[in-house]
Amino acid sequence: MEELELPPESEGKGVLRGRYELGRVLGHGTFATVYAARDLRTGASVAMKVVAKEKVLRVGMAEQVKREIAVMRVVRHPNIVELHEVMATRSRIFFAMELVRGGELFARIARTGRLREDAARRYFRQLVYAVDFCHGRGVYHRDLKPENLLLDDAGDLKVADFGLSALSDHAHADGLLHTACGTPAYVAPEVISKRGYDGAKADLWSCGVILFVLLAGYLPFQDDNLVTMYRKIHRGDFRCPPWFSSDARRLVTKLLDPNPSTRITVAKLVEMPWFKKTPIPRPTSATEEAGEKGKKQEATADEPETLNAFHLISLSQGFDLSPLFEKEGQGRRDDGMRFATRETAEGVVARLEGVAARAGGSFRVTRSGAAAVRLEGPESGRKGRLAVAAEILAVAPSVRMVEVRKAGGDTLEYQSFCCDQLRPALKDIEWAAPAATATATVDSRSAAS
Repeated sequence: MEELELPPESEGKGVLRGRYELGRVLGHGTFATVYAARDLRTGASVAMKVVAKEKVLRVGMAEQVKREIAVMRVVRHPNIVELHEVMATRSRIFFAMELVRGGELFARIARTGRLREDAARRYFRQLVYAVDFCHGRGVYHRDLKPENLLLDDAGDLKVADFGLSALSDHAHADGLLHTACGTPAYVAPEVISKRGYDGAKADLWSCGVILFVLLAGYLPFQDDNLVTMYRKIHRGDFRCPPWFSSDARRLVTKLLDPNPSTRITVAKLVEMPWFKKTPIPRPTSATEEAGEKGKKQEATADEPETLNAFHLISLSQGFDLSPLFEKEGQGRRDDGMRFATRETAEGVVARLEGVAARAGGSFRVTRSGAAAVRLEGPESGRKGRLAVAAEILAVAPSVRMVEVRKAGGDTLEYQSFCCDQLRPALKDIEWAAPAATATATVDSRSAAS
């Protein structure tokens, strides 16, 4: 495969595989450079993140990059930066992403100081909706901070940088995550303790720190000595400034509870008076299922999400992120189950509910609209309670792609469940993979080159 000749560090032209014209540099990171780019097919502006493979491999970050790609494929939400496409050459990986022009929320705070409560409330609501959507998909960000929250042209918040994120199946046998990561001032006390933590509760702590910063203009826990700052975090040793309203003070205190077992949940958070004051419309289920809006909540949409080209190829059997880094001959493990069908979304969900019923009602069934369902086992196995999630995605008006994945528990138990119960129940509605998967704009050969 030909190598892309990148433009100079300031301005220049470079065309990636005849599809994207690259322009000026927008920013630099340790392993990546971000360019402004234009999609030659549509004329739309995008941000092109270019990752150097050699640097990533040298420091052992290949798994992190693959995880970031996998995570961003499943977190399509109006308040999350969207990943459009992934391409690769022999030496680089290219992320074509939504271009967010408004800069970091951190820059606004640094420029204007603390925000009024109504402005802070708007950003905080959008943050909570995005984070809760991620948690509903089994994704935990683990590095939430104002520097990773961007603002678009309309002033809406966009969560970015999933490089430190984790999936629910990364949990250990105790059901907890154990990798200590994040930014010290925003990290939850249980993460620091290194005894294991719930990713969702740790993210909510970080949301609490962000809310404090929005309202106060400074951090709740600060000290030049890192050990001293960690002690304050463990004790929940902070004070709200006098301009906080009583409702804001109450919410911040519940979020920055150092005991994760008593820390407020999203379900209770959204019912707090400060959060509910002068409510703005939440994303509707109909637009969520169209891929334009969304949050994992009680959905009433009748149609599954329509796949774009990146979805199609990333869901196809031929696409595998491993060749981006792995040497020839290395194997891979695929814990997912995918197939195409002419059955309606409602029909597929009904089949899955039938599987739960035939298991003697031992599996709890949770629907998320007409296009997604979750089956959860009655008791914990070797690695926690087995949970199976299924999502139905529209490929064409009469064709749907069904993706089944392990959302929790032990992989062997999941594979046994698929082999013994799921596959027999779904076999008669499977259909040959649609031809569209062979014509998507990125193919497995480009990933492996």
